[in-house]
Amino acid sequence: MLNAVGREIPNAILKATKKEPFQGSHAYDGRLIQRQAPTVRTRINSQRSKLLDTIDQALDTFDAKDGMTISFHHHFREGDLVLMMVMQAIHKRGLKGITLSASSLGPAHDGLVPMIEDGTITRIETSGVRGAVGRAISQGKLKDLAIFRSHGGRVRAIQTGETVIDIAFIGAPSCDRYGNCRGVGGKNNCGVLSYAKVDSEYAKHVVAITDSLVDFPNFPADISMTQVDAVVVVDTIGISEKIATGAAKPTTDMRKLLMAKYCSDFLVQTPGFKDGFSYQTGIGGASIASTIYLAKEMRKRGITMRFGAGGMSTPMCDLLEEGLVDCLLDTQDFDLGAVENLSHPRHFSISTDEYANPFNKGAIVNQLDYVILGALEVDTQFNCNVVVGSNGILMGAQGGHPDAAFGACCTIVILPILQGRIPTVCNRVTTVTTPGETVDVVVTDYGIAINPRRKDLLVAVKESGLPLTTIEALKEKAYSMAGVPEAISFKERVVGIIESRDGTIMDVVRQVKEETSPF
Repeated sequence: MLNAVGREIPNAILKATKKEPFQGSHAYDGRLIQRQAPTVRTRINSQRSKLLDTIDQALDTFDAKDGMTISFHHHFREGDLVLMMVMQAIHKRGLKGITLSASSLGPAHDGLVPMIEDGTITRIETSGVRGAVGRAISQGKLKDLAIFRSHGGRVRAIQTGETVIDIAFIGAPSCDRYGNCRGVGGKNNCGVLSYAKVDSEYAKHVVAITDSLVDFPNFPADISMTQVDAVVVVDTIGISEKIATGAAKPTTDMRKLLMAKYCSDFLVQTPGFKDGFSYQTGIGGASIASTIYLAKEMRKRGITMRFGAGGMSTPMCDLLEEGLVDCLLDTQDFDLGAVENLSHPRHFSISTDEYANPFNKGAIVNQLDYVILGALEVDTQFNCNVVVGSNGILMGAQGGHPDAAFGACCTIVILPILQGRIPTVCNRVTTVTTPGETVDVVVTDYGIAINPRRKDLLVAVKESGLPLTTIEALKEKAYSMAGVPEAISFKERVVGIIESRDGTIMDVVRQVKEETSPF
């Protein structure tokens, strides 16, 4: 069956998942959706501490068994140690058929591959995967499906009962004996704990794992004692210095800096760039650099930003310190500068529910004027792929990409037209993760293309002197430079599905036949 972005969704997948094909970004507007009531484990005794000695004791206490669903957050990014610590304990027990529900997976979790191969883990639900786990899924090593959801979509799935978490393990930089968790105040801080909030509210059992036990009360708590069943103290939960690695690093690449300048120059020409505008940027180097350029224009024009939202990096926090932004609404900290800036009284931690859940009564993404995002590929319909590489291997994450693209008044995607020798502006993206109907502008090193749907933007910048072009022209330029890429060879087996924010199927991910260059 063809969905609204022209992707064929196999009937067998629709039947197995009991899902519908994607019908458009507004298909669920106005529907009444029933949330599941969270499971509450009461404590009626007078015990004053929830401390357990080990992770193994926690697994015993909460009846860890075959087929259970366990969850983790990824605020430590490539410095995370908690997930592997728990999974190694589970693996030693010989448990099988585990569903792993993690807000995201990366190179810190490469050690999961043997557990996928031997059936310890048979299903994964996540925003995305980088590293060896992505390769293993693409090669068909996961027995069941991998389900890829945006950050807002993950909250929706948990709240509606589609995902039922048996045990949530929350890495807490500081925690007291009664379970009040904070993302700061310890020896390894990660900042906010937004992704773990919904897990703490809806999981059957919640275990806080910390390397910094502090005196009660550890207030103000990011995760309350009212949601935590047990606390386990370990030597180290994560390496804070590795939070700002990979995509979260600032850039010195001249090509990316050029794109950032184009992006900033475009944005300031649009009607929404005025005192009190709102803004979010992604974690790519060009996206972060665009914030620095934008600040120069704000100073020149004497305007300020009402709020910045989403994941935070030092350049955004610098705007707060300077008074160029009134407040920050933070879901994740991308570097230690952002972690330290949480002490600012106008730097607010928000839950992922507040940030991006499509099934609540109003998310922050819907108040954005601008969002600047990266992508692996964009096609001539402005569809974006942020999860599957041009070789067919899973190597990225949806994150808040589809959420912010949907909500913002102006969604700008930055990418070079070539990555190595591979065109990134193409006829048809490998996999659709963000539909083109929610993408307004594509900024590249060879020009700026505006979605024809946005005639208002075309009018606003037509006399700007910017290198305006069409998405088709960018695609032709990429093909003239690198040639037309050959289609990737996939097997019939579907190894993963890309969910829309509303839980319908945006696209499927098939097993690769072999890893080869697309040329």
